[in-house]
Amino acid sequence: MPELALAAALAWGAGIRLYAVVFLFGLAHKFGWWELPTHLEVLAHPLVLGAAAFMASVELFADKLPLLDSLWDGLHTFVRIPAGAALAAAAFGDSGAAVAVAAALLGGTLTATTHLAKSGTRAAVNTSPEPFSNLLVSAAEDLMVPLGAWLAVSWPLVFLGLLLVFVVLAALAIRLLLRGLRRLTRRTAPGGQGL
Repeated sequence: MPELALAAALAWGAGIRLYAVVFLFGLAHKFGWWELPTHLEVLAHPLVLGAAAFMASVELFADKLPLLDSLWDGLHTFVRIPAGAALAAAAFGDSGAAVAVAAALLGGTLTATTHLAKSGTRAAVNTSPEPFSNLLVSAAEDLMVPLGAWLAVSWPLVFLGLLLVFVVLAALAIRLLLRGLRRLTRRTAPGGQGL
């Protein structure tokens, strides 16, 4: 169960704050707070920790600016999803190739779901004329990742239960966002009603 919670936390967190997740789990292993599986011990290497800390601080800044955060999320579609899949696979690296591939498939899907819900929600929040909603949502994401990591390590079953609720809510959010996008495209399409 701990390996499943770890793989899920890595994949889920990668969809929100990839670099913070790598840094947090690497730091936890480095200081002996949490033992990582052999294939993930590389997260505690000083080069990985330094790169993750640097990129986490860049992301922390980029995520607070309404248009820059959407651009950042768009570019990171190509980074977060494969990274989440790789991290989930590495969590089961000692269990054989078939288990690692299955973990990569499921982990990548979880990362994609989390990323799409996050980036879609943030794009919708960015339409608000005031800056505070964007800052509030960004701060909530900043807190969710370390809290999720802590829960996955300390209370794996609680984390997995909450993750299931999160996935259902994320799927609903993605559905609503897609419906809104369809309406918008119909209105702006030639021959549509127009705005």
